[in-house]
Amino acid sequence: MTRIRRGYIARRRRTKIRLFASTFRGAHSRLTRTIIQQKIRALVSAHRDRDRQKRNFRRLWITRINAVIRERGVSYSYSRLIHGLHKRRVLLNRKILAQIAILNKNCLYTISNEIIK
Repeated sequence: MTRIRRGYIARRRRTKIRLFASTFRGAHSRLTRTIIQQKIRALVSAHRDRDRQKRNFRRLWITRINAVIRERGVSYSYSRLIHGLHKRRVLLNRKILAQIAILNKNCLYTISNEIIK
């Protein structure tokens, strides 16, 4: 019985997986089974951490805004500022407010003073 040459489809699939894991260390970039496991793990982590990153940035922005607001007056807080913004229908999100707080504190103070009135 003559030898049968295998097709290229499985080899192409493994090559594609190896390219994904080429920067991994040790067996994670050499052995097909561990490469597949690490690929699944990496994609799960990436998916989970995309949401976590959004959460962390939102927390950072809130902290920055609150710190600058509390510098000026103790009685005024972040929650009152946000409540006033929503009541006045001012369309400034937390990211923009945090940038204003870092780059131009006086501008944030004028915004907060307008909302208090």
